[in-house]
Amino acid sequence: MLTKRIIPCLDIKDGRTVKGVQFENIRDAGDPVELAKWYAQQGADELVFLDITATNEGRKTFAQLVRDIARHIDIPFTVGGGIGSVADVEVLLQNGADKVSINSSAIKNPQLVEELARHFGSQCVTVAIDTKYTEATGWKVYTRAGTIETEYQTVEWAKQVVDLGAGEILLTSMNNDGTKAGFALNITGAVANAVSVPVIASGGAGSMEHFSDAFLKANADAALAASLFHFRELGVPELKRYLKQQGIAVRI
Repeated sequence: MLTKRIIPCLDIKDGRTVKGVQFENIRDAGDPVELAKWYAQQGADELVFLDITATNEGRKTFAQLVRDIARHIDIPFTVGGGIGSVADVEVLLQNGADKVSINSSAIKNPQLVEELARHFGSQCVTVAIDTKYTEATGWKVYTRAGTIETEYQTVEWAKQVVDLGAGEILLTSMNNDGTKAGFALNITGAVANAVSVPVIASGGAGSMEHFSDAFLKANADAALAASLFHFRELGVPELKRYLKQQGIAVRI
């Protein structure tokens, strides 16, 4: 039985870890290198590092910061933000990233998913999907850090990128992001059941029970959180002990 993964996410802006509520009201959450070291020591299974302004401001992800983080940790490490080409990915992998996450660039050019999977292998390619529910449209995919609605329905887009070679889906519900009200179990479950690759639940973690719900009710393979961990409201070791008590396979 595959173990379920707990993944702290470091949203990076101007070299600092930040956290917002529903993609806005950004506040500082600390030095990313120190946080990364602490999470690796705490028993996090992986880290995700997203340069949240790279796409919007047209900057490349900070290769130097990626290198600094990679030097201090011994767990798999996914990097996203401003990635638009094979060359961009090569730079990040050379600087210590294990996987890359693409979002806006996949929507702009879906063939990029195929190209990256062919060059580096599907295991290296995570497609991040920012999704938002409205009564008028259902669960739609958003781009440019959640600012622009696309024509894609979320489950259909997830299936499309997996067909193109994505090895993992990082699914963030914008409705739930930063609210601490729980993951969006309905759309997470719908995507997890529609694709053959692992799905990471993201957006809304506020308690240990929310993680067990993501695994048991939505069939997620991993669950990601940021502020809950950064501000020490919940520790990775206690979370894993709780999940194990619930009968969920985790790496202790």
